[in-house]
Amino acid sequence: MPDISLTTVFLLCLAAFAAGWVDAVVGGGGLILLPAMLLGLPGSTPAAYALGTNKAVAIVGTTGAAVTYARKAPVDVWTAVRIGLAAVAGSMGGAFFAAGMSSEVLRPVIMVVLLGVAAFVILRPNFGTAPVAGPVTRRRVFAAIGIAGVGIGFYDGLVGPGTGTFLVLALTAVLHLDLVTASATAKIVNCCTNAGALAMFAWQGTVLWQLAAILAVFNLAGATLGARTALKKGTGFVRVVLLTVVLALVTNLAYEQWLA
Repeated sequence: MPDISLTTVFLLCLAAFAAGWVDAVVGGGGLILLPAMLLGLPGSTPAAYALGTNKAVAIVGTTGAAVTYARKAPVDVWTAVRIGLAAVAGSMGGAFFAAGMSSEVLRPVIMVVLLGVAAFVILRPNFGTAPVAGPVTRRRVFAAIGIAGVGIGFYDGLVGPGTGTFLVLALTAVLHLDLVTASATAKIVNCCTNAGALAMFAWQGTVLWQLAAILAVFNLAGATLGARTALKKGTGFVRVVLLTVVLALVTNLAYEQWLA
């Protein structure tokens, strides 16, 4: 493991807890933890190590949130698993190409996709407030497998941050779920994307396992609390958190890219 001060490790633990909470509510916890690791790790550390370590941390918190949701939310587990299996293939493919990506490329890419998310949510005030009545058609399930599974899975392996948020938006739009149920379903899919990407990063040897083990404890605690909060507060709360997180992160990334 690189030489990291105790102060930096402590700050990364706080970031891991916050990332777990946010990821469980609306997804996108990696947008907190990954930038924190890019700043906290020594400058000579390749970006691939931050990406791989982030996956090792995220899979623990995401699994904890998925279990919490599955116990209380009306989740179609079989549909989520089918999307997730497609996402495994997509995320492994993305992770294969991620090894050569530099940290300078990450910030503008993340910022662009976040601005798209923010615009979509703001322009659609009723988005995800209530599910559409009736069963989910086979055509919608196949569309979700392609978009949320293969497409977003590939993005998760390639870049990662924001995957949970994009899954929530895609599942809400394609399967017509409310935001809480979409968040619950996204956690199961996200477990699969994390597993696929982590397998590739581990094979490439770009995971800092000791640091990941420490951060995973805090990420799990934050994720469990976040899932319980979302279940208790409902879709209105999830929407507010979604917009707040997205806009705050866009502002922060813009500052780091052009003003810092």
